[in-house]
Amino acid sequence: MRSFVHVSAWIISITLAAAAGAAEPAAPTGEALSLSQAEQYALHRQPSIRQAQGQAEAAAGRVEEARAGYLPQLAANATYERTTGNYAARPGSLPTTVTANGMTVTTTSSVSWDPAYNYWNFGVTGQQLIYDFNATADRWRSASASRDSAVSTARATETTALFGVRRAYFQARAQRDLARVAEEAVANQQKHVDQIDALVKAGMRSQIDLVTTKTALANARVQMVTAENNYAASLALLNQAMGAPTERPYELTDDQIPAVAGEDGDQRTLTDQALKARPEIAAADQARVAQERLVAAYRGTYGPSLSAIGGLSDVGSALDRLAPNWYVGLSASWAFFQGGLTTGQVREANGTLTALTAAADAARLQVEVDVEQARLAVRAAKSTIDGAEESLTNAREQLRLAEGRYKTGQGSVIELSDAQVAYTTAEAQEVSARFGLAASRAQLLAALGVRS
Repeated sequence: MRSFVHVSAWIISITLAAAAGAAEPAAPTGEALSLSQAEQYALHRQPSIRQAQGQAEAAAGRVEEARAGYLPQLAANATYERTTGNYAARPGSLPTTVTANGMTVTTTSSVSWDPAYNYWNFGVTGQQLIYDFNATADRWRSASASRDSAVSTARATETTALFGVRRAYFQARAQRDLARVAEEAVANQQKHVDQIDALVKAGMRSQIDLVTTKTALANARVQMVTAENNYAASLALLNQAMGAPTERPYELTDDQIPAVAGEDGDQRTLTDQALKARPEIAAADQARVAQERLVAAYRGTYGPSLSAIGGLSDVGSALDRLAPNWYVGLSASWAFFQGGLTTGQVREANGTLTALTAAADAARLQVEVDVEQARLAVRAAKSTIDGAEESLTNAREQLRLAEGRYKTGQGSVIELSDAQVAYTTAEAQEVSARFGLAASRAQLLAALGVRS
C-alpha cells in the first residue's frame, strides 16, 4: 500500500512537471539587505505611514484654525471708486437745501450718467472675543486632543508597518531557505540516480530501481521550481511592505530578532505593559477627550458671545481731503433660536462620544487578546524549534544509513526514497520553525507597542 502511494505521488509529480513548462526564476543576488535596513525603508517609504503623517499634520492645522477664533481679528480695506453724484431721495422725503461757501443749493432729482467724482475709502477694523461660554476655547481644546490622537495613530501605523516588514522579511528568508532545501534535494536525488544507474549497468540492481529514482528526481525538480517561485513572490511582498519596489536585486542577511523582554513572563504583566505603550490606546483615549471638549463647545453656543470692537476709517473724494473717523465699542450677539440646530449638534456629539468610549474599551480588550496570542505563539515556536532540530538530526542519520544499506544491497529503493523524503521534510520543518519564532517575536513586539 505504501509503495502504491509513493508511485501515485510520483506520477502526479511528473504530470505537474510537464504542465509547468516554465523557466525557473533566477534567485535574486546582489547587495545585502539587513532587517534594520528594510525597517528604515518602510518607515520612510511606506505609503500608509506617509498618509498617517499627513493626517497628523492636517490635525495640527485644525488646532491653529480653532485657536484663531480666540485671538484678535484685524482687517484692513481700501476702496477707490469713480462714481456719479446723483442724489437719491428716500420715499416721503423733501428736497434738501444745502448752504456751502455762501451759496444755497437745493438738491433735485436730476440724473447724470457721467462718473465725474472720485471716492476713496480706507479703513481698519478689529474685533476681540471676550467671552462666549468657552465655546471657542473648547473647540480649541478639542482640536488639540484630536491632533494628539492623530499623532498617536501615526505612531500606531509605524508599529504596524514595522510588524509587516519584519514578517515579510522572515517569510522571504524562509522561502529562500526552502528553495535551498529543494535544490539540495534535487542534488541528492541526482546523486542517487547516478549511483543506481551504475549499479544497474553492473547488473547489481534492477531497472525498476532506476526508474523509481528518476521519478523521485522529477518530483524534486517540480518542488524546486515551486519553491523558487514562492521565493520570488515573497520578495515582491517584502518590497510592498517596505513601501516601494527596489530597482536592484538584493540578498537577505541572517538577522534575527533577539528575545523580547518578558516573553516568558505572565500574561498580566505583558498586558499592563502593552496598555501603557500601545499608541492605539492613546489614540482612542485622546479621541474621546476631543469629543468631550466638542460636546462642551456645542453647549457653549446656547449662550451669547461678547466681543470688543474698534475701527479707523479715512474717507473722501480726494486723497488730500480725506475725513478720518474712529470708533471703539462692544458687540454682543446671541443666536437664541436656530430651529433646534444647537440641540441637534449636542445630541450628535454625545452619540459620537458614546461610540468613541466603546471603541476605547474594545481597543483595550483587543490588546489583551493580541498579547496573549503573541505570547503563546512565541512559546509554541520555541518548543517547535527543539523538536524540528531533533527531527532533522534523526532524518539526516536515517538518510545516511539508508544510503549505506542500499549500497551494500541490504536496503531497497523505497527505503532510500523514504529516507530522502523524510530528510527533506525535516529540513523544511526546521526552516518553518525558525521562521515561526522570528515571526512570533515580531508579533509580540507589535502587541506590546514597542519597536525593538
